[in-house]
Order: sequence, then C-alpha cells, then structure tokens
Amino acid sequence: MMNERGKSHRSIVPGKSLNKAGQLAAEEMEGRGLTKGNPQQQNASRTLSRNDAPSALERIRQAASKDKEMRFTALLHHVHAPEALHAAYLCLKREASPGVDGETWRHYGENLEANLQALSHRLKNGAYRAKPVRRVYIPKTDGRLRPLGVTALEDKIVQRATVEVMNAIYEADFLGFSYGFRPGRSQHNALDALYTGLLTKHVNWVLDLDIRGFFDAILHEWLVKFIEHRIADRRVVRLIQKWLNAGVLEDGKRTRMEEGTPQGGSASPLLANIYLHYVFDLWVQAWRQKRAHGDVIVVRYADDIVVGFQREADAKRFWAELAERFRKFRLELHPEKTRLLEFGPFAAANRKQRGEGKPETFDFLGFTHICGKKRSNGYFTVVRQTVRKRWQAKLNAVKIELKLRMHASIPDMGKWLRAVVGGHIRYYGVPMNAAALNLFRYRVGQLWYRTLLRRSQRSHLRRERMQRLIDHWLPPARVYHPFPLRRMGVIT
Repeated sequence: MMNERGKSHRSIVPGKSLNKAGQLAAEEMEGRGLTKGNPQQQNASRTLSRNDAPSALERIRQAASKDKEMRFTALLHHVHAPEALHAAYLCLKREASPGVDGETWRHYGENLEANLQALSHRLKNGAYRAKPVRRVYIPKTDGRLRPLGVTALEDKIVQRATVEVMNAIYEADFLGFSYGFRPGRSQHNALDALYTGLLTKHVNWVLDLDIRGFFDAILHEWLVKFIEHRIADRRVVRLIQKWLNAGVLEDGKRTRMEEGTPQGGSASPLLANIYLHYVFDLWVQAWRQKRAHGDVIVVRYADDIVVGFQREADAKRFWAELAERFRKFRLELHPEKTRLLEFGPFAAANRKQRGEGKPETFDFLGFTHICGKKRSNGYFTVVRQTVRKRWQAKLNAVKIELKLRMHASIPDMGKWLRAVVGGHIRYYGVPMNAAALNLFRYRVGQLWYRTLLRRSQRSHLRRERMQRLIDHWLPPARVYHPFPLRRMGVIT
C-alpha cells in the first residue's frame, strides 16, 4: 500500500517551550503535538467502510505519523469502495441546494445502492467526470457578496469519501496552531488557544492578518505539487485535478479556472489547509525559531490568522517577510484589513503615556478582542464581545425572516426563534459577553413583538402577554463556555 520513494525534503520544526503558566494548554497553539494519548491528537474523522475499514484508515494514520516523508501509492480503493461512498452520502446535508445536475439528496437515495455501485464502477475505471459547480452569492456582513460554489451531489459524495482518507494522512502533518475545518477541532478551540497565548506568553503586539480573496487565489499548479509530497497515487491526484478543472457555471456560461477552489465543496477546506500548511504554517514555524528575538504565538483558522509578538521589531520584520513569501505563491495580504496593533498587559499604560487613547481592538471568529482588567484583582485580561457587525447582521436576517413568517402560528414562530436565539447564545456565550447576549435576546423579542402587532386586527398586543411568550420561547442568555485557561487545562 505504501512505499518510501520520492520522499519530500521538508521538516517540521519543533515549537518553543512555554512558561509554566498554561504550558500544556498552549502546546497546540505553539505548533507542538499534545502529550501522547491526548484526545485532541487522535484522528477524529468518521469511519467510512465496513468493520475492517477503521483499521485500514488507522494504519494509514499510523504510517503517516511514523514517517513524515512517506508517500502513499495506493489510496483510491479506500475512496471508491461502495461502503465508503454510502457513508459519505449519509454525511451530506439532506436539504442542500442541488448542483448543475439538479440532483437532490432524497431523489438520489430512492435508488441509492444502484447509484453508488455505478459511481464506484466509474471511479474504479477512470470514467468518473466532475461537473462544474453552480455559482451563487450570499451577502456578507459588510454588504458585499461572497461567491459560493454549489457542487453536484455525486461530486459531493466522492469529495467527502476522499477527504476522509486524506485526513488520515494530513492530520499527522498539520501543526497544532491550525484549527480550521479539522476533525475534532472547532472555532472555540482556536479562540481558547488565542486567549491562552495572549495571557500566558509575553505578547505586546498583535498582527491581524487578512489574505485577500484567498480561496480564489490558490494556484492549482502549486496545490498539486504540495499534495504530491504525500500522495503518490496518480489516480487520487487526477481525481483532485478533475474537481479543480471542472470550472464554474454562472448564468449558463461555463468558465474554466486555473486558480481558486470554490467555497462550498467538501474538499475545498482540506485543500485550502494543505496549501496554507506549506505556504504559511511550516514557514512561520521555522521563522519563529530562527528569526524571532522574543515570544511569538500563532493561531490560524482557515485563512483567518492572528500572530502575537513580544517585540515590535519582530512583528514588522515578520509582516514584510510574510508579504514577500506570499507573493511567491500569488497570495496577497489585504492592505486595509491587515494591521499591527499594540495589545497586551502594558498597551493601555504605554498608549496613555504617549497620549494615544485606549488600545485598539481586533476581531477574530466573530469576537472583538479588547484589552481589559479583571474586577477581582485588576490584572490584565482579554475581554471578548460579539462583533457588532455580526450581531446587527443577524438581527437584520431575523427581521426579514419574521416578515416572511408573519402569518405563521405563534408556536411555529416561537420554535424557529428558539433555535435562532439558542444557536446564537451557544456560540457567543463566553465569559464577559453576557451584556451582548442579553441585548440580542431583547432585540429579537422586540422584533417578534412588532411582527405580531402588524398582523393583529387589534390596535395593540398587551406587553404582559408578549413577555410571557418571550419567556416561554426564547432561551435565557447565559454563558455556555468556561474561561479558556480552565477548559484547555481540562483538555490537556
């Protein structure tokens, strides 16, 4: 199944040691693996095949972990196995929009076994052809439109099955400070790592990085070269190339692309992580060891990256050298959104001394990070509050949807609002963000009240009755997540 021909020449540089406060908790952020046996280090991807399939993927994972330069020559049979395709089909969203072929999850499932057998046969014989993705646009919080690609159903199935196999290899390679779209890792893991690094390392400056149009800028040629460092099975590489070359269908016109991966496909997040692993992760890991004169922390969630520095000179030199590094791979730092700011326990005093006002803030994964102090002892802490644009955009979406549901029954409206408010609170329910949570719930209640007033035959709805409806249907605002240092201490 595997051999050692054509080994790549890269190496992973071990991370710096931390101080005692939060040493283990910050290991993932620093790029080192956790202690052997730690749950976060284990491969958390779902099994795909029958009873012997988990052991097959486990053997791949173990081989990849043991030899970081091994190239895998026989992987396609793990992808085209009918059991693997069946498991991938069950993992897809039932109500997702159809692609260019118009095929839906439910209709495909009416003759599932025959369809999967035919798909498996085409994959095995090389007759499988990827279909172009259907381009759609969704609004962003800043008013612009984000392009998404709606992938055809069979392409989703094959991509999902392929990603499961590739995860067994690349989870052994990806560094600890990479969190985006990885098995067993979430946005709150990245938020915890950032919080822990800011409080346990000597961080005085934060570089908030933004890659301009990252998913549309990925060069296919470089991506394939990176994949071939680990995968020598030409059939799997060609499979990936078929998705990359399938193109985009927009307004009835098909456009072939030599760069970019359409957001929305199952394979796109993994391919993006592979690209940044070689372009950014390994480079920054080596830079931190060889070029930095002080502490450096890194947290990356897909293309959202925050780097913390002890010394301003390190931060400025890193920024300039990273921009040059990115240019080699056709990537560009956004000139307006990428910025260096003073942030940390001494930022407020230093800026006050210079007459520059309060420290600047930065946004990461929906939270505005603010320099603050603990009420109990006045020590420095990081206050995280819901990004106002995210908060306002969600309220606007609720307002529009309530108009569409104006004539629905109160229980139906209440159930939908319960899910919306509950999901918002579960994500944004972090310590020191209770005020924003309560305000969001209050505003949703106001919108619901106004909607019911508009549809009522009477001139008004008594506030006492409305309050009872709100108390019954809208979940109370509460903190769902513990302090990051406490949670990461439990994990490690």
